[in-house]
Amino acid sequence: MSNKPLNIGEEARVQMPMKTVASLIVLVAMGVFAYTELTARLVSLETSRELFENDLLKKSEQVPTEQEKHILIEDLYKTVEKMEETQEMNMTNKVNIEFLRDQLEKALSDIEDLKDKVRANGNGTY
Repeated sequence: MSNKPLNIGEEARVQMPMKTVASLIVLVAMGVFAYTELTARLVSLETSRELFENDLLKKSEQVPTEQEKHILIEDLYKTVEKMEETQEMNMTNKVNIEFLRDQLEKALSDIEDLKDKVRANGNGTY
């Protein structure tokens, strides 16, 4: 190697093979492209995250949709109809029980009357 001083300035010349220059240009272009793609991907991910968070906030504040309301109303109607049927059956049972109670009281009264007649006729021996 020679011990020449290195002169850097406007008049300085650099000799470099064309293959090396082309490689440097391609390397810089690839770096710029990779940086651009990376920042675009980051922006895309941040945007989708923000949209997802906003959707979650909106859904947490929403009331049930119309379809859910209709399903709940239908279920309530079915429940009310079952309760009405049960109530009608209970009312019918009550009427039957009261009728049977009246019949039993009448039968007991008739039995007591017959017992009194038998006693009045004399000890009930035949």
